[in-house]
Amino acid sequence: MQLAAGLSIRPLDTVASVHEASQVLSDVWGGDRTGMPANLLRALEHVGSYAFGVYDGERMVGASVAFFGPPADRVLHSHITGILPEHRAHGVGRALKEHQREWALERGAERITWTFDPLVARNAHFNLESLGARVTEYLVDYYGPMDDGVNRGDESDRILVTWDLKAPRPARGDVVASVAVPHDIEAIRLAQPQDAAAWRRRVRDAMRARLGEGLIVDGFDDEQGYLFVRP
Repeated sequence: MQLAAGLSIRPLDTVASVHEASQVLSDVWGGDRTGMPANLLRALEHVGSYAFGVYDGERMVGASVAFFGPPADRVLHSHITGILPEHRAHGVGRALKEHQREWALERGAERITWTFDPLVARNAHFNLESLGARVTEYLVDYYGPMDDGVNRGDESDRILVTWDLKAPRPARGDVVASVAVPHDIEAIRLAQPQDAAAWRRRVRDAMRARLGEGLIVDGFDDEQGYLFVRP
């Protein structure tokens, strides 16, 4: 996928670039500098991990970092990707993910995994519908308490997804259940944190119940939420 004019994706292969990327990711997550410190990013890039920035001219506006799992698994785990708000919804995220896909394939990986907050509807739609990743696991409070402007005060439940880089996505089966999520959990967290916490518990319980019944997630609908089918 082509980036808009003036945008480019470049490796984070200098000290200056890893410090800039660490700052960009801190800005995306509301001021937390512990999410991807520059020294760790520098080490990951140096040993051959995926570490790239998105630039608007000479200004970095996004960054993504991924590392390999066990060699036999042929999997790249995408740990963090962040894009400054003014550059979202313009195809940058999709272009960055396609870049990551090509990079992984060139190095023998067959799958990419990553986690995301199950309450964030736009990410669920992008991951499950736009990319066709499949839900692998529901992880309760995966990171524990997180001290950043996005997650502070909330439990860090995550969905682990797997993106098969070679096999086409199969046709969707008959939907037998769904689990709805709010359209804008970020706004609810700011205005009504108690309601956000209630959404966390409600979605967690419903997702785990459906998965416990042996159902699998096979997509996301903006109105219905997560769509479940029988395997």
